[in-house]
Amino acid sequence: MSEQALQTLAQIFYLVSAALFILGLKGMTKVKSAREGNAIAAVGMLLAVIGTLIEAGRIDYRWIIGGLIIGTIIGWIGAARVPMTMMPEMVAIFNGFGGGASVLVAVSTLYLLYLEPGRTERLADVIGGSSALTIALSILIGGVTFSGSLIAYFKLQGKVVKSEPVLIPGRHVINALLFLIPLAVGVWFAFGQLEPGMYALLAWVVVVLSLILGVMLVIPIGGADMPVVISLLNSYSGLAAAATGFVINNAMLIVAGALVGASGLILTKVMTEAMNRSLSNVIFGGFGAVAEGAAGGGEYGPVKSGGPEEAAMLLDAAETVIVIPGYGLAVAQAQHTVREMADLLEARGAKVLYAIHPVAGRMPGHMNVLLAEADIDYEKLLELDDSNRELRTADVALIIGANDVVNPAAEKDPASAIAGMPVIQAWNARSVIMIKRSLSAGFAGIKNEMFEYPNTMMLFLDAKKALQGIVGELKQM
Repeated sequence: MSEQALQTLAQIFYLVSAALFILGLKGMTKVKSAREGNAIAAVGMLLAVIGTLIEAGRIDYRWIIGGLIIGTIIGWIGAARVPMTMMPEMVAIFNGFGGGASVLVAVSTLYLLYLEPGRTERLADVIGGSSALTIALSILIGGVTFSGSLIAYFKLQGKVVKSEPVLIPGRHVINALLFLIPLAVGVWFAFGQLEPGMYALLAWVVVVLSLILGVMLVIPIGGADMPVVISLLNSYSGLAAAATGFVINNAMLIVAGALVGASGLILTKVMTEAMNRSLSNVIFGGFGAVAEGAAGGGEYGPVKSGGPEEAAMLLDAAETVIVIPGYGLAVAQAQHTVREMADLLEARGAKVLYAIHPVAGRMPGHMNVLLAEADIDYEKLLELDDSNRELRTADVALIIGANDVVNPAAEKDPASAIAGMPVIQAWNARSVIMIKRSLSAGFAGIKNEMFEYPNTMMLFLDAKKALQGIVGELKQM
C-alpha cells in the first residue's frame, strides 16, 4: 500500500475514533448506558492507537508491543483489585500519568526534531513558532497535572500528605511566578535564538517549575474537596494531551484532548455548584481552608440511639422511605443489602426512593454506580431538588454513611465550612434513621447537629451489619 493510501487510512481511523469518543461520552451521561458508553469509547481509543501506528509508518514495534503488554497488565490488575472506595485515587493516578506522558512527549520531540550537534538556526525556524510555544505549554500543563494528581492521591490516602489544607505564605505570588516564567520561556522558544543546549536547559527548567506549581496548587486544598480537584486535573490532562497533539501534529490527540478537557471542565463546574465552591478558587488554589473555630467536630448533647429492631419497626410502619446513601455505604459494600431491604418494604406496600447528592461518596456518580450494581431501578434515584421535595412528606429518611451532604449547618450557620452548600434536607422527614459508626465528623470536619434532633435515631454500626440486622427483623415481622 502506498504512503498516501496509508495516511488516508489513518485519517479514516481518526474520524471513526472521534465519532466513537463522542458517542461514548453521550452513553456515560446515564447510568443505564454508562457501561455501553465506556465500551464504545474504549473501542474508539483502540482505533486511534491503530491509526497512529499506521500514520507513523516504519517504526520499531518491539517497544510498542512491550509497552502495550506492560500497560495492559498494570491496567487489568488495577481495575480488578482496586475497590470502588479507592476509585478517586485511581482516577487521580490516571490523570497524573496522562500529564506525565505529555511532558515526556514534548521534551522528546524537542530532542528529536532540534537538538542535534551543529545546529545554528532558531528553534522556531525548524519546527515552527506555534509548535515551539506549544512545547512549553505542553510541559507546563502536563507537569502541573502530574504532580498535582500525585498530591491529590496522597491527600485522599491521608498518609504521606495530610488531608488538611497547607497554606504557604505568599503562595499566590509564588504560583503567579511559577506560571508566568514557563510562559515566558515558551515565547522565547517561539521568537528567540539560543544555542541548542540552552533550549534543552530551559525545557527542563519548565519541567521543574511546572512540577512545583502542581504541588503548590493542590497542597492548599482540603481533602474533602479533592473530588473537585481531581475533576479539574482531569480537564488539565485533556488540555495537556491536546497541546501535545499540536506539538507532534496529531489531529486525533487534539480532538481527544479537547473532549477530555471540555468534559472535565463541565464536571468541575457541576461539582463546584453542588459544593457551593468558586471555580476561580479551585483554579488558583487555597480553598478548603476555614476560619479557626468554623471547623472541628464539636461536642454533642443527648443523642437518641437504637438498634436494628427499633429501625425495622419504624420502616415497617412507613409508607414512604427515602434512602440517602453516602461513603459509609461504599466502604461497607452494603448496596445489595439495601436492595434486599427495599424489596421487603415494597412487598409491604411502601414506596422506597433514593436521594442522591451530586458529591455523595468521593466522586461524581459514586452512589449511582453502587446502586446500579445492585440492580436498583434508576428511575427511583432522585436528584437533589426532587429529594428535598419528597422528604417533606416522607415517613422515614434512612441515611447510610452520609454526613456532610445532610448537615443542616450548610443552611443555618454562615460561618460553617460548608455554608451555602446545597444539602439533602433529611431532617424534614417524620423520622430519621442515621447509620453511622460513631459521632465523628465527616470530610468537612464539622459537627452535624441533626444527630441531636428529636426525630433522629442513631444506629452506631457498620452499614452492612446494621442493614442485615434490619432485614432480619423485617423478615420476622
